[in-house]
Amino acid sequence: MKRIGVLTSGGDSPGMNAAVRAVVRKAIFHNLEVYGIYQGYNGLINNNIKKLELGSVGDIIHRGGTMLYTARCEEFKTKEGQLKGIENLKEHGIEGLVVVGGDGSYRGAKALTEHGYPCVGVPGTIDNDIPGTELTIGFDTALNTVIDAIDKIRDTATSHERTFIVEVMGRNAGDIALWSGLAGGAETIIIPEDNFNMDDIVGRLKKGQERGKKHSIIIVAEGVMSGQEFAQKLKDATNMDTRVSVLGHIQRGGSPTASDRVLASRLGARAVELLMDGKGGRAVGIEENKLVDYDIIEALAKPHKINLNMYKLSKELSI
Repeated sequence: MKRIGVLTSGGDSPGMNAAVRAVVRKAIFHNLEVYGIYQGYNGLINNNIKKLELGSVGDIIHRGGTMLYTARCEEFKTKEGQLKGIENLKEHGIEGLVVVGGDGSYRGAKALTEHGYPCVGVPGTIDNDIPGTELTIGFDTALNTVIDAIDKIRDTATSHERTFIVEVMGRNAGDIALWSGLAGGAETIIIPEDNFNMDDIVGRLKKGQERGKKHSIIIVAEGVMSGQEFAQKLKDATNMDTRVSVLGHIQRGGSPTASDRVLASRLGARAVELLMDGKGGRAVGIEENKLVDYDIIEALAKPHKINLNMYKLSKELSI
């Protein structure tokens, strides 16, 4: 293989730039040419493809977002769009593609794989919901952003003796809510992977008040319901005065942590190695601090699993 491409797709995550940098520099080190596909699969269809040099990825390892930009692309969900993208890759002589992104991005890579085009997926999403890897690029940074916000919210919650509801990202995965709630000492964590019982939540809040507790933090993953919706349900059950903070897209931005930079660098470089070895249709990940790769089609057939032992622990520690 002499020439490869790289694109970022779906929701951006801190560390994507570090992954792109690793792909480009690893490939050039091994005398491969690298082409960047701008604006994700949309750019692939529109032939927005440019050659990248060493200097193209200089001074980006510490930057959030993605220098290649990203966009949603409905057309690429069709067979016609996928084949058009492959033709554009072939026009540039690109023999393999590295796709950095989340679940939707992986589905695009899976489609290319099924058409016989070599792809390697690199997990870049703050949701930490890609099967086959313990951590995804951007999760650690987003987690620290949320924890910082929780710490600040707790200060004002204490001052005003109120219950605060914090809505965090996580459409189908509660990892951000669970990890930040456990690390931030939240009294209640609500995730899409488990049903919540309002009576239990109310009972826990009342028990805290009886022992003199003046404030509480409740973390709600957006995939369950909005923070405002949950606040109304809690008010209906208790007539309790609450405040809602929706963290929103602040969770996606910011300079990536050292952990995300290292993870992105390792995974990006490994993706290049797989293409050099002629291995397409794979996805890379990390398990027990060791790099792994697996069939991308099989991976997408597996459901995301949350650490229920951590969830149990969060309840035990919030008594």
